[in-house]
Formats: sequence, structure tokens, C-alpha cells
Amino acid sequence: MLIGQYEGKIGAKGRIAFPKKFREVLGEKLIVTLGYENSLIVVSEEGWKSLLEGTEGKPFIQSETRETQRFLLGGASNVQLDSKGRFVMPSYLREFAKIKDEIVFLGLYRYVEIWDKTRWAEYRGTLEKNIDRISQRLIDSDKKTIKGNE
Repeated sequence: MLIGQYEGKIGAKGRIAFPKKFREVLGEKLIVTLGYENSLIVVSEEGWKSLLEGTEGKPFIQSETRETQRFLLGGASNVQLDSKGRFVMPSYLREFAKIKDEIVFLGLYRYVEIWDKTRWAEYRGTLEKNIDRISQRLIDSDKKTIKGNE
């Protein structure tokens, strides 16, 4: 399971050292792609199908299916970690996530998010202020699903 938060830096050539704790779970062959809220998502090469969760079994003719797949898979890049656990972050991914020089890695159960450190601090502040309301919406959503299935 991937949990925790680690900080890192991105080198002048776009090289990033992936945290050892996450390498132990995900391995050396990774997929990095566009994420939500301008973060990046990292999964193992074997676990890439988890990116498609919610689109599997949905008809291709449904625009939301195609758009989600375009976003997640069309923006993806295969990376191979070197012997020190480093890889070069493609420039289009750095630009999307607005990564400058310092980054934060978040372990989120089955995947890792990468954030620009400043942007993560701002987002985390908003998240901390609103977590009660967000959690309540999740509970309310579950209640609606249960009522709909009765």
C-alpha cells in the first residue's frame, strides 16, 4: 500500500528521484500521466489499468469515456527508473503540473501523485478547511446510491 508524503527536487534536466518507499511497491517501470487538480499520477506498469477505473465496460461511443481515456492515457508516459531510482520527467508533464523546482510525492493507496510543492501547500490548505464538507458530500452520495438500489 502506498501512503505518506515525501519531498523532492527536480533537477535542471528534469530528473526526479522517486522515493524508495514507493519504488519498493511500484517497481522500476512506471507510467506517469496527467492527474486531477493539475497533479501527476504515477502507477506501476502492471497497475496501469487502475487508471481506467470508471471507464471499463462503458461504451466507446460515450463521450465521457473517450475524454477520460484521452486525458489519462493520451497524457501518459512510460518511465524506467535508473539504478538510483531517478527518471526524467517529460516537459509536457512538468508544464501541466506547473512544477518548478520542489515537488511533493503523495502515496494514495494504489498510486502516487506528484505536485509542485507550492501548489500542494495551497491545495492542502483548502482541503484542510473543507474536509468536513467534502466528507459529508461523500456520505450523502453513498446514501443516494443505496436508496437508488433499493
